[in-house]
Amino acid sequence: MAKSKLEYIWLDGSAPTQGMRSKTKIAKDFSGKLEDCPMWSFDGSSTGQAEGGSSDCLLKPVAIFPDPGRRNAFLVMTEVLNADGTPHATNGRATINDDDNDFWFGFEQEYFLWDMETNKPFGFPANGYPRPQGPYYCSVGAANAYGREVIEEHLDLCIDAGLNIEGINAEVAAGQWEFQIFAKGAAEAGDQIWVARYLLERTAEKYGLAINWHCKPVSGDWNGSGMHANFSNSLLREAGSKEVYDKVCSAFGKSPEVIKAHIDVYGADNHLRLTGLHETQSIDKFSYGVSDRGASIRIPIATVENGWKGWLEDRRPNSAADPYKVAAQIIATVKTAEVMVAAS
Repeated sequence: MAKSKLEYIWLDGSAPTQGMRSKTKIAKDFSGKLEDCPMWSFDGSSTGQAEGGSSDCLLKPVAIFPDPGRRNAFLVMTEVLNADGTPHATNGRATINDDDNDFWFGFEQEYFLWDMETNKPFGFPANGYPRPQGPYYCSVGAANAYGREVIEEHLDLCIDAGLNIEGINAEVAAGQWEFQIFAKGAAEAGDQIWVARYLLERTAEKYGLAINWHCKPVSGDWNGSGMHANFSNSLLREAGSKEVYDKVCSAFGKSPEVIKAHIDVYGADNHLRLTGLHETQSIDKFSYGVSDRGASIRIPIATVENGWKGWLEDRRPNSAADPYKVAAQIIATVKTAEVMVAAS
């Protein structure tokens, strides 16, 4: 009788930034299909998601991938439900309004490899700082690129797991890297980002390193870490009109309340990163522009050259943001813009 390891992954109740938890279920003669993954449960009182007197929370499988890092194993992304089967308050996936998967998302996930001994980015000297940023972006060679073996192993694991990872690169600061994930369907994009994050954490763990998802772990003249959200739906992919793009972009800055609704789910401490420097717009301002990496929302030049048919990039989400919540808020705002376009 064959046995498989099913690694159930979920998001905990940590605040202001949720963390990942996981545990292994052994299944006999498992088919490898999502529909054959049973519902499971965990002690929510140990993850900040329930009281001890009524601590059971449910794990509902929502996506499954082969686990290339373990024998006879699968990675099972789950969402957390209350004991009665309703979405838990920490369940951002349940807030996504994209039943027809019309929304496509490409997330650019930045992060720092973190040296646990020095409590600094991997590649920073124990005392002081490395050379100023500049030579590290898309770098090669031991003088500029730190931890490539971790990044390459993670890339291979993501590919072997069937994630739609589209690329990697060294980022602007020493020890800072990025990977990109694309999916058709907001929930699926979120699932894949979280599984890729999980694989990265586990890979770095093997090397005695941590992953620092904080948006500004090093103060001073160093770039923060973002999770730029590239998005489109049928309206944007087929618009063929600058006016449509202006209406959609304007909807994101329609009022202070709308701007706040986005910033509230774009990651903790984002004021440290969104300063107006280092390719960001200030957190208290909203702007959009063609090919403008200092704007809140960038209109890619490829969209313009394609006759205003393409996508937009929201540059405000930070590296620790929950992609489910980011996608849900973007979808809600685009849908309000669709109403304005239809009425015009």
